[in-house]
Amino acid sequence: MIKNYLEIGQIVSTHGIRGEVRINPWCNGPEFVKKFKTLYKDANGKDFFKVISCRPHKNVAIAKLEGVDTVEMAQSLKNTVLFIKREDAHLPDGEWFISELLGCKVIDNENNEICYGEITDVAETGANDVWYVKTPSGEEVLIPAIPDVIVKCDVANEKIYINALRGLFSED
Repeated sequence: MIKNYLEIGQIVSTHGIRGEVRINPWCNGPEFVKKFKTLYKDANGKDFFKVISCRPHKNVAIAKLEGVDTVEMAQSLKNTVLFIKREDAHLPDGEWFISELLGCKVIDNENNEICYGEITDVAETGANDVWYVKTPSGEEVLIPAIPDVIVKCDVANEKIYINALRGLFSED
């Protein structure tokens, strides 16, 4: 399902004495976080922070947020989950947000009447992602997110069309 606001990470601590915060990214990493000039405090986009500066530091992003000028103010934000506006994120073709893949039905590309199940999780393995599919019988099947398997992702309609590898969903 396409959401207007997506979780990008969580403020986990302060950095220094001038009100900077450390953000644990729940996305592609701290480099992705630094692309955004506005971070939202909720999934509705009603309240937000303007980002004054943001830089990667090891596995986190260090951000200076407008109006957060002391270590005490920054400390009060600890555990705050931050969101981005989806339209501000520009993903390359063939990439999707994990949160939008979750719950999508996995459909056979050649016979649209066959539904293998739905995506319940995604593992990032390095070479390619692996999608966890829960079948109607409750089994968990892992499918590689590679072009030979994934034909079309229609996250707006919560459907993923695949060419199932032989033996993945049956004993053939």
